[in-house]
Amino acid sequence: MTSLRHLRECLGELDELERSIKRGIDTMSGRLYRAIDWQRRFEADVSHELRTPIAGLRAQLEEARLHPGEIDVDDLLERALGDVERLQSLVDDLYLLAQLQAAAQPAEPVLLDLGELVRTELARRADRLDVKVHAEPGVLVRGMVARLRRMISELLDNAQRHARTLVLVRVCPTGAAAQLVVADDGDGIGEADRERIFDRFTRLDAARSRERGGTGLGLAIVRNIVYGHEGDVHVERSAAGGAAFVVRLPRA
Repeated sequence: MTSLRHLRECLGELDELERSIKRGIDTMSGRLYRAIDWQRRFEADVSHELRTPIAGLRAQLEEARLHPGEIDVDDLLERALGDVERLQSLVDDLYLLAQLQAAAQPAEPVLLDLGELVRTELARRADRLDVKVHAEPGVLVRGMVARLRRMISELLDNAQRHARTLVLVRVCPTGAAAQLVVADDGDGIGEADRERIFDRFTRLDAARSRERGGTGLGLAIVRNIVYGHEGDVHVERSAAGGAAFVVRLPRA
């Protein structure tokens, strides 16, 4: 009887082990499928984004070849260089995004004042609109300077593209976090779009975003940089009626 009971217990354990293995395989298969699907969609998105400036270049060059006597060479070169610059920006952003998603760190984190970093970034820019800054001193974080500067730059670029008359930046402590808010008085972002706006190549107004120079990767880069610094980012409605991007990083 003891041997029979022991055998049944062993069979029960084997059944449970089989079910556990099956659950693990199903989980791994699901993750693998999602990864493959993500890769396919990413490749399709990249192909689509690269196709537009390449098609523009091709059309301009073919027009010049067919009608050489009717072409304004200076205008042709200016338009062609514009498409090349857009391609360069897109390739650079894709390369950075790949580094971020691979968790590659270019340098050791350092202690820095978030408000001072914002002011340093603003001092080197020539923006369409003036930026009003309220930054409390001594809001310290530990991070990689180049990447945090890139995060701030992308948020400012986004605000400048969509603001009507006003861009506001605020840095302050909140609990254990250092909070950075970049707000504008533009059209804002509806609640249904406030999460997907951080996905790569998401443009709520695709045509206008391309005209204004966006690659569609800026906010995806912001989110990956913030996550890489163990922080979080979300968007809400600003007091001025537009969008307010709120970044929280661990205080040092």
